[in-house]
Amino acid sequence: MTDTADLAGSSVLVTGGAGFIGSHLVERLATDLNCYVFVIDDLSNGSAEHIQLDHGNIEFVQGDAASQPLLNSLAEQVEVIFHQAALVSVEASVKDPVESHQRNAEATLTVLEAARMTDTRVVVASSAAIYGHPETVPISENHSKHPTSPYGLDKLTIDQRTQLYGELYDLNAVALRYFNVYGPRQTGDYAGVISVFCEQAEQGTEITIEGDGEQTRDFVHVDDIVQANLLAAATEKTGAYNIGTGTEISINKLADRIKYLTDSSAEVTHIDPREGDIRRSCADISRAKEELGYEPTIELEEGLKTLIDAK
Repeated sequence: MTDTADLAGSSVLVTGGAGFIGSHLVERLATDLNCYVFVIDDLSNGSAEHIQLDHGNIEFVQGDAASQPLLNSLAEQVEVIFHQAALVSVEASVKDPVESHQRNAEATLTVLEAARMTDTRVVVASSAAIYGHPETVPISENHSKHPTSPYGLDKLTIDQRTQLYGELYDLNAVALRYFNVYGPRQTGDYAGVISVFCEQAEQGTEITIEGDGEQTRDFVHVDDIVQANLLAAATEKTGAYNIGTGTEISINKLADRIKYLTDSSAEVTHIDPREGDIRRSCADISRAKEELGYEPTIELEEGLKTLIDAK
């Protein structure tokens, strides 16, 4: 069984460490595992306020994760690289596929090269967006992959390149395919549907659902995403793993739960469906359970309550 305690006291690098997922990962590494954490972030999406900059074992570098000299210099000083930096918006990738490719695919190549040159273990953030419209649900790792956006295509490139580096260069590399992540600090232009619904419910404005709302998603709390990253860093396994909960909920039911938990009188309205939106999404997490020891710990109801109470 993988033991994340093996990471305790190590030196690590987190790209995108001031962002939503990255900052939670930095916090756990620095506080619970007493790691020395280098953080790279250009602050285009993240915020320095998300990082405990007065923490003695966090070193923040405002910079570009696609800078090869910067990555090489930091990779030489660490035992693990957690690559979280990305342009995470599907809509933004459709509007500007070149920028999406540069900030996702090209930046990841820089990270993998730095890891290869220094023989450093690397954990890369992939996405369920690589699967496109699933033919079967739950979705296993060997499911066919037909991304429907430049973002999904970039993530597929990242995912495959990470596995290729493991096979071709014997690099200790893992790609984690995140499903729909939610939790504290998920704000701004790239906030997920849960954050948006919570804000709409609390403000009493209309809760807007795209399409008929019967589409389903597998919502996984950011704390479980952090858990998966730590397990992937501590194991000797390589390859790609789905990270979700293995359960799905419709967007209509999600809106109802959020209305109930916030005691909101907000009306639910339906607007035009998002172009290319998939109908169902749910992760088969059996491989992550068996090989990494991953087990989701936060059920959606608990996660929603915690998120709402924290506001």
